[in-house]
Amino acid sequence: MRNGLLALSRVLRAISIAALWVAGTGLVAMTLLVAYQVYMRYVVNSSPPWTEGAAIMIMSWFIFLGAAVGVREKFHMGFDVLLYALPKARSVLRSISDIAIFAFAAGMVFYGLELAIRGLNVRIPVLGLPQTFTYLPIVFSGVLMCLFVAERMALRLAGEPVDDDATEQNVSEA
Repeated sequence: MRNGLLALSRVLRAISIAALWVAGTGLVAMTLLVAYQVYMRYVVNSSPPWTEGAAIMIMSWFIFLGAAVGVREKFHMGFDVLLYALPKARSVLRSISDIAIFAFAAGMVFYGLELAIRGLNVRIPVLGLPQTFTYLPIVFSGVLMCLFVAERMALRLAGEPVDDDATEQNVSEA
């Protein structure tokens, strides 16, 4: 079982890296798109109507993908006061945190899908796309967050040192 979990972890790491690259590419694309819009508006005096909607949609994708990667890499802020007060309960406290993150991400999937389904027949006027495309980043990111947190919980149950990082070591030394 341990080998299977470690193989799955490698696959999820590759997915996380790919999501990070897509998010980074989206950031660059949005920056270029906004620069194009500014040039067209102030130099050519004819701003294309689709650029703002496209930039916002690209921004939502890279924000939500980045958030999912942040969950896997444990980059999000945490309330670690209890880790200082109860260093021996670190694994239990991290498990509780992971359960809360999983529940929130599952809510993103559920309610994001509900919004996406409702937007199937509504078009974004300037882009001509279904409004569903606005909500897909929420769903996709929620799925990734659920996968990444489930991976961490499974590795913790298998005895892997998922809670041992530099911050955690400083907490246990204090």
